[in-house]
Amino acid sequence: MADPSNGIVANGIDTHTTEPQPAPSLRKWSAATQAIHADDHLNRIEDVAPPVHVATTFRYHDDPDQLIPSTDLEASLSDRHIYSRHTAPTTTRLEALLTPLLLAPALTYSSGLSALHAAYVFLRPRRIAITAGYHGAHAVLKLHCRLTGATLLPLSCPAEDLHPGDVVHLETPLNPTGEALSIKHYAEKAHSRGAYMLVDSTFAPPGLQEPFQWGADIVMHSGTKYLGGHSDMLCGVLATRKEEWFKGLAEERAVLGSVMGGLEGWLGVRSLRTLEVRVKRQSENAEQLVKWLDALLRTKQEVLSEVVASVQHASLQSNDMDWLSEQMPNGFGPVFAISMQSERLARRLPSKLELFHHATSLGGVESLIEWRTMSDTTVDTRLLRVSVGVESWEDLRDDLMQGFRALWEEENRKGQEVKANGR
Repeated sequence: MADPSNGIVANGIDTHTTEPQPAPSLRKWSAATQAIHADDHLNRIEDVAPPVHVATTFRYHDDPDQLIPSTDLEASLSDRHIYSRHTAPTTTRLEALLTPLLLAPALTYSSGLSALHAAYVFLRPRRIAITAGYHGAHAVLKLHCRLTGATLLPLSCPAEDLHPGDVVHLETPLNPTGEALSIKHYAEKAHSRGAYMLVDSTFAPPGLQEPFQWGADIVMHSGTKYLGGHSDMLCGVLATRKEEWFKGLAEERAVLGSVMGGLEGWLGVRSLRTLEVRVKRQSENAEQLVKWLDALLRTKQEVLSEVVASVQHASLQSNDMDWLSEQMPNGFGPVFAISMQSERLARRLPSKLELFHHATSLGGVESLIEWRTMSDTTVDTRLLRVSVGVESWEDLRDDLMQGFRALWEEENRKGQEVKANGR
């Protein structure tokens, strides 16, 4: 069973002892500033942009007296790079940036699902309470249950069904609707029974949601999405304030081998520099679009009401704003869902749009729309998931409107043809 220690690591990131440590003054700066400067202490050369390190192995010290056998090093927190399956300069730099942004020591992985798998390998829960959400996470848990005999419980299960060491797995906001759940509520439920709280905060990156503030024990991100933000890298992240957990996860990562490559680590560093400005713009754009769509549906605007059935997003959870406005004070996330009046309309809408790429995934600077059944067999076939980018929201609005109108006109023509042929 994982150690329930609550110790906090002040600087759990592997760095060379020849390098200066982060300046204490850095802690006073905002997240936007730390995303630029939290890795300054790792600079070795004059280049302002850090280099890409692709080496897999690193020279030992030339001075025999400086050689430290592995038996004398803490495997998870060694102070020298030896082999890139353990640590490497570029991913170390990425973790140095992630740690202050996530408000806890962070480890990177080769993908979001590899990070989630690593969390469950380490925690080894017998019971996992979870609700609908990302189908990939459910696939990981299905594998975990097959290997360990663990069982899945509904997130709404009575607290008495949970036991010490179990996990409450909370994805918020939820994939694919962008609707949110209360972290505090489920953390209190988990902790009342000695269970742990795992939060998948992929849809609400740093700046939108701080899960540790509301009781999370461990936080997971698919860094492929908003942390990466450019649809060009795979990445997973785990963060925890429990010192023994962090050490154990780092040791097991070296065994699992699920580390990021040098190029992916470099892309992650590049991406975090602009995280705040990207996510702020994307979230604002999404809220504007959702507000516009909701208003048209409420007033039963002719074109929209005939092709669109509903829109879902955390910003529309008016009955939950007492806790939601505190949990997500800076915006409600850039992903929302549109449910069309029919499967046929959902299938056809993406082909009518010019600015939204029809593709899976989310979080990039470009807006995406996905007929979700293309990659997820569990959703309603009328559902479209929208990931909003950094374009002008007015342009995105106009593109959606012309797409809805094109569908509406097609349906009207089809109806007229049916009537004509029926005469």
